[in-house]
Amino acid sequence: MKIIILGAGQVGTSVARNLVSEANDITVVDVRPDLLAELQDRFDLRTVAGNAAYPDVLRRAGAEEADMVIAVTNSDETNMVACQIAYTLFHTPTKIARVRASEYLACPQIFAQEALPIDVLISPEQIVTDYVLRLIEHPGALQVLDFAGGKVQLVAVRAYYGGPLVGQQLRALGRHVPGIEVPVAAIFRRGTALVPEGDTVIEADDEVFFIAPRRNIRAVMSELRRMERPTKRVMLVGGGNIGLRLATALESRYQVKIVDHNGERTRFLSEQLQRTIVLHGDAADEELLLEENIENMDVFCALTNDDEANILAAMLARRLGAGKVMSLINRAAYVDLVQDGLIDVAISPQQVTIGTLLAHVRRGDVVVVHSLRRGAAEAIEAVAHGDERTSKVVGRAVGEIKLPPGTTIGGIVRGEEVIICHHDTVIEAEDHVILFLVDKKYIADVERLFQVGVTFL
Repeated sequence: MKIIILGAGQVGTSVARNLVSEANDITVVDVRPDLLAELQDRFDLRTVAGNAAYPDVLRRAGAEEADMVIAVTNSDETNMVACQIAYTLFHTPTKIARVRASEYLACPQIFAQEALPIDVLISPEQIVTDYVLRLIEHPGALQVLDFAGGKVQLVAVRAYYGGPLVGQQLRALGRHVPGIEVPVAAIFRRGTALVPEGDTVIEADDEVFFIAPRRNIRAVMSELRRMERPTKRVMLVGGGNIGLRLATALESRYQVKIVDHNGERTRFLSEQLQRTIVLHGDAADEELLLEENIENMDVFCALTNDDEANILAAMLARRLGAGKVMSLINRAAYVDLVQDGLIDVAISPQQVTIGTLLAHVRRGDVVVVHSLRRGAAEAIEAVAHGDERTSKVVGRAVGEIKLPPGTTIGGIVRGEEVIICHHDTVIEAEDHVILFLVDKKYIADVERLFQVGVTFL
């Protein structure tokens, strides 16, 4: 697939890194030659220097033959105009744009084909807000990812010393949570992926990924780790777009405090928020945190644009007794550093957002993609089409399907029904199949499984 990525910032670089490894023809456009030179040194791709919204720049990038334009520059206006030009001059089939300003997002009608022809609109701030919300709703989870419109979730938890299942085989899970079938999709032990089998023994500190309907998640988590008290009090640091969206979503259910160092911004926040306590100050100020009873906070989440400030504030909050501490971190190297235990959850906006983009690049009918383990693994939701003659999966039992190494099918959503897979579970047409790949280099093999043969009408 010929793809043009507009913008070589953190999101554009993350997209390029993920797509170039999948045999796509990638061209990156940016006004900063230094960033483009760095990309060319690291990846096998083309670069074009110039303004992404200029017709001549898009033409030099190959827009006339491109299958897709992904506009992720730092300017909403540039992204929108670039998609308009790609549609009008070059008839680009698929146009994806990142738009952050809520003023634009509040008017969805402007993104119609007859207005601004953008096929897929991505709001990173809203994606990250939804991601953090799920983590707050499920205390103790490292990740909570939605499939099939939220009917099924993939949850990652860390097994703890003395947990009921630690030291036992996976097949014992059924005895500990009777009446609940919960497939374990993968286990990561000291950074290495294990394909789970019935005789796999869970060890302390294993990162366990399991798939379950929302109603069963808490029961399964209780077998793997100590259940934390239900969340009541939340402190947010940073009153930007994400902080404001998150406080707005939380304040009707939790006691929320939000801290920002900008006096003008705090006044704006106090006008927008109904029940949230807005504080003007520095979240790295120990005295301020103690005055606000940080030791009673169930969740502390640092969401500023400064990685270092977020990490230090979260570490300080943990030392002062906060429950779960989370930090928004853009730099991949920092994510790896703090995941070793300095804070509970490092939130990478690039990794959270990349799945939305990948779902539109995948071949076959792939409707959801979640990038995991800093891009090394993936969880996907694919729709099975065709029949026994035209499909490699429809009409076949799960045990008969030749899955790539390290790939597991965890569940099927059939209409409103959630089906936990066994070896004899037969996949039917239009089933939504949830798969986990511990090594994403096999993604092309999975895509081929869900592509329909030429005889399908």
